[in-house]
Amino acid sequence: MGLGAAASWPLAARAQQPAARFPTVGFIGPSTASADVTRRNAFAKRLRELGWVDGRNLAIEYHWADGVVLRAGEIAAEYAQRKVDVIVVSGDAQVLAAKRATAAIPIVIAAAADPVGNGLVESLARPGGNATGLSRQLTDSTGKRLEVLREFLPDLRRVAILFNAANPLTAPELNVAQAAGASLGLDTVNCEIRSAEDVAPAIEALKGRADALYVCIDPLVNTNGVRISSLALAARLPTMHSSRDNIDAGGTISFGPDVTDLFRRAAEFVDKILRGARPTDLPVEQPTKFELVINLRSAKAMGFEVSLALLSRADEVVE
Repeated sequence: MGLGAAASWPLAARAQQPAARFPTVGFIGPSTASADVTRRNAFAKRLRELGWVDGRNLAIEYHWADGVVLRAGEIAAEYAQRKVDVIVVSGDAQVLAAKRATAAIPIVIAAAADPVGNGLVESLARPGGNATGLSRQLTDSTGKRLEVLREFLPDLRRVAILFNAANPLTAPELNVAQAAGASLGLDTVNCEIRSAEDVAPAIEALKGRADALYVCIDPLVNTNGVRISSLALAARLPTMHSSRDNIDAGGTISFGPDVTDLFRRAAEFVDKILRGARPTDLPVEQPTKFELVINLRSAKAMGFEVSLALLSRADEVVE
């Protein structure tokens, strides 16, 4: 099935087409097609390795929420109406939107910050309901991100925490970041956004009030990654992220699970479900790969030196 046709909007037009001869997977990308391309490719490649080829014995439909939770819910509702065989979605708010759309169709969580704490599943070992998949263990690694940020900036005193205040599911990471900052003797400053229009004034307001910017993961944030990184660079604020994707958008440092690997492993959940497994019988899995990525180009543009000790520990250095 061609990607261009599958990416069209709205979905309703596709409901007029004859039913596929083979199982259909409905993929909901949390941000944009360009931002999600690496993850999408890893997912499709792993499916091919498992014997599922799009257009041959499987149909994969791709649609993107552009960082809007409401849109993710609309996509999921369309998928549910058409009775696709599996829905693949990532991001806690988007997963909840998909669960509201259907309690019957299996949902594979490609990556979620806190699947138990945010009510996506009952427990990691026994998910219950129709959803299972992969956890990012986001809050477990939050303190480590701040430690790395302080190693990058030995004189670090004040850290601004950028988060989407319109998404209550960012609260766990925000709260842990504040607590971890306090335990490290750092002052934290909240930097709230609720829409793309808030990004510029929010970062502008940090001038003279922060030494660095910790960015909480969120679809709105990811969709505006380039804007955030550009504004932070202009304000001479190094940024810390939990995903390597943000480095591609110009961020300074990231430490967290290899999300591309999580999407690859999500394909394995789809494979098991298409072969008869029930989501409730598949425990939620945790990351096995963590990566530290440093954007040396960004650091040098702001006039910061990166210690050889930190560079030697990086899994990747962008120069």
